[in-house]
Amino acid sequence: MLIKNYLSQQVNSASLAVFRVLFGIMMFLSIVRFWYNGWVEKLYIQPKFFFSYYGFEWVKPLGIYTYLLFIFCGLSALFVAFGFKYRFAIIAFFLSFTYIELMDKTTYLNHYYFISILSFVLIFLPANARISVDAFIRKKEYVSIPKWTVDSIKVLLGIVYFYAGLAKLNSDWLFRAMPLKIWLPSKYDLPLIGNSFMHQEWFHFVMSWGGAIYDLTIPFLLLYKRTRLLAFVLVMFFHVFTRVLFPIGMFPFIMIVSTLIFFETSFHERIINWVKKVFSVSTDKLQQVQNYQYKNRLSVGVITVFLFIQILFPWRYLLYPGELFWTEEGYRFSWRVMLMEKAGYSNFKIVDDVTKESFYVNNADYLSSFQEKQMSSQPDFILEYAHFLGDHYTNKGYKNIEVYTDSYVALNGRLSSRFIDSNVDLYQQRESFKHKDWILPFTDEIKIKGL
Repeated sequence: MLIKNYLSQQVNSASLAVFRVLFGIMMFLSIVRFWYNGWVEKLYIQPKFFFSYYGFEWVKPLGIYTYLLFIFCGLSALFVAFGFKYRFAIIAFFLSFTYIELMDKTTYLNHYYFISILSFVLIFLPANARISVDAFIRKKEYVSIPKWTVDSIKVLLGIVYFYAGLAKLNSDWLFRAMPLKIWLPSKYDLPLIGNSFMHQEWFHFVMSWGGAIYDLTIPFLLLYKRTRLLAFVLVMFFHVFTRVLFPIGMFPFIMIVSTLIFFETSFHERIINWVKKVFSVSTDKLQQVQNYQYKNRLSVGVITVFLFIQILFPWRYLLYPGELFWTEEGYRFSWRVMLMEKAGYSNFKIVDDVTKESFYVNNADYLSSFQEKQMSSQPDFILEYAHFLGDHYTNKGYKNIEVYTDSYVALNGRLSSRFIDSNVDLYQQRESFKHKDWILPFTDEIKIKGL
């Protein structure tokens, strides 16, 4: 009965409509920014080899047609913002953006994943109920929509923040101020605060503890009216400050505009009225329907299951032995944001199993500097690259190929230590969800694990 009553509750549609507009605009600007900076060419056309996600090896860049994919994605984002053919537009955006994300694992970022899952959720929501081209075409606006449609976005945002906070509850972050102690001193040239704070150890700890407390509490502060304005000020300060410190692109601005969905209906109504005034938009001739009756039970079920998966998925690391930061098994897609600094070196040796003749590979012949940096400290990258090398030299006529690596990694300021068992032929290993027992044990201990 409680579930039935909840699903029947209605809220003003203004908040979801404003969210749709801002989301579409931010995504369009992100695509334009990516293109403008030449990253399409640099990341998806120039490299000779691309790292794939397990199970998505078939997703590859499209050569020069990759530009068309970005155009399609950008136009889809605009259509979402305008609410024109919304259902088609948001599906098109979800598929194209996710395809871009999957083309090369080297470019993985938490906020790319966030955009993909958020756009997936938006497929099932009536975000074009108001201030949309679709509303003008059907000559009808829906004043209210089911409450769960707005709450689903709030829950998703809450998961991102809260899990990011839980992930910071580890001894490296809290008691060693790592990796901020490594990163912040390089920002000495910042105006006003550079020389005064960036080298101070106490400031590193303030940033570490402050970041953890912020992530853990901000969803709850946003939920309550009395603390909402303070929370939004904190959101703006936190994300603008981190954007100044670190090159994390559009993510801070995306999170700032996303948190507006927590505000009261009157706030979003003022935004809508301002938009109408600025662009001389009149909705007087549109039929104002009070309730949007969302009868598609499948959508409710899909969103419920999807959010439940998002709650459980970050805990999958518990299925693996060893130190998470070292093995990174279960690390991605779990809102572990900027928690570690890993510097690695991996030198690959090709061996003829019969003659025992061998030679070393120059990684720069096949990988960009960015790809090599990512590969050198992540086991699944190392394995995939080893298979690429094995296949490459087999196709060139070499026989009885074995592939070994001398790999060393330094984690969060510790001394570099051997990372991969140099006696294991990686060409004979296969990628799977099983633990990679050829990763050597971590020689230290990271105590306290919140997530």
